[in-house]
Amino acid sequence: MEINIASVKAEVEAVFAEYETALVTNDVATLDRLFLDAPTTIRYGGGENLYGYDEIAAFRSARNDGNLQRRLERTVITTYGTAFATASTLFYRDTAPGKVGRQMQTWMKTEDGWKVVAAHVSVIAE
Repeated sequence: MEINIASVKAEVEAVFAEYETALVTNDVATLDRLFLDAPTTIRYGGGENLYGYDEIAAFRSARNDGNLQRRLERTVITTYGTAFATASTLFYRDTAPGKVGRQMQTWMKTEDGWKVVAAHVSVIAE
């Protein structure tokens, strides 16, 4: 298995950037589209454990859309072959001084494009 095939990594970097833009602008339709619509999709968040696409979509639609801006650091995207990737990043919000957020996503390439199949978000003291 090849790790970090340049063309595959570029695809995942692009979809990761699309996800980040959708996240900070609360573009729920794009966020929903980028998660695999399956009962096996999981998202662990800062205050919620979501099992299945339906729970994730319900959370997104009810989320507060105020002040979602953040800055990313140490983003690492790694691809494995042509259809599997991980994305890991640290994030900082001005509204949470002294805290660092951590985000990890597992991406899978499907017939409909790249989709998040698992995600974890947490915040700790810096």
